[in-house]
Amino acid sequence: MTVSTIDRPADRQSDRTAASAAPAMDPDPNTAPVVAVLIPCYNEEAAIAAVVRDFQAALPDATVYVYDNNSSDRTVEVAKAAGAVVRHEPLQGKGNVMRRMFSDIEADVYVLVDGDDTYHAPSAPLMVKRLWDDQLDMVNGARVTEIVKAYRPGHRFGNKLLTGMVALIFGNRIQDMLSGYRVFSRRFIKSFPALASGFETETELTVHALELNMPIAEIKAPYKDRPPGSHSKLNTIRDGVRILRTIVNLVKEERPLPFFFAIFAALAAASVILAWPVVATYLQTGLVPRLPTAVLSTGLMLLGFLSLTCGLILDTVTLGRREAKRMRYLSIPAPGVHPVRKAAGS
Repeated sequence: MTVSTIDRPADRQSDRTAASAAPAMDPDPNTAPVVAVLIPCYNEEAAIAAVVRDFQAALPDATVYVYDNNSSDRTVEVAKAAGAVVRHEPLQGKGNVMRRMFSDIEADVYVLVDGDDTYHAPSAPLMVKRLWDDQLDMVNGARVTEIVKAYRPGHRFGNKLLTGMVALIFGNRIQDMLSGYRVFSRRFIKSFPALASGFETETELTVHALELNMPIAEIKAPYKDRPPGSHSKLNTIRDGVRILRTIVNLVKEERPLPFFFAIFAALAAASVILAWPVVATYLQTGLVPRLPTAVLSTGLMLLGFLSLTCGLILDTVTLGRREAKRMRYLSIPAPGVHPVRKAAGS
């Protein structure tokens, strides 16, 4: 499979958008995809040149974009010298950079990789081919390494814990949710809201694919240590808490009924526990000597049913949002499929 570096002009893009309304869509296996390699960067002077060169060698017909996120070192100069197209995003945070990249770049296939030279560039052609040939929307590069320093035990444990939580709630289809090495289809990128601002954006990417039941795959890819002079921007505790908070928010937004039912169950249980001795005393004496406890129990039960009502209402709202995202997703052709207008009278 070959890939093309020719940027799609605005008029061709307009034609493609208009053609998306065509009634028939046929596979076109001979059409080469336009591939873009997206590299978000912050102070990666020591690593970025190797990343750009490696992906240029692995995907010689792809365009490599480096988005600088307020680097204070020579990341920009080094990336330009290596042959990358360098652009800038002033809002700090990986999520902000990815939102800008996904908005600006037009391509058929998007390869997302960190600029720290830890991911295996030769795996990219296999991932791109798998996505294009199988008409997938995301191929995740699951990290495989025996180097303890490259994948620290704290990060490994946190990844398994957080991935397990997402798998339990949204579906067990991804084993390395926090991988920064992924390949996406155009319809994934252009239907992805990209609301996160930091490293928790990987969680958003995974949940977006699982919520819309997109066709996805995962390929094991070697993972290595950073080169000398390159330092990790991750903080195990801080970023772990942010990711956990993101998971909770996504559960609230995407699974409101179970979320608010859990609150209802907790409040109802507390209400019953507090009310039990009050009811027992009343049945024995006909009196309610612990009036404040009775009032508190009643209030907790009312709050519980209010929470349950909110869950029922928001569940309907969420269904409408999911349908809207699905319709936006379906308006974009699948990888390897191009709209074909039926001939008149056919």
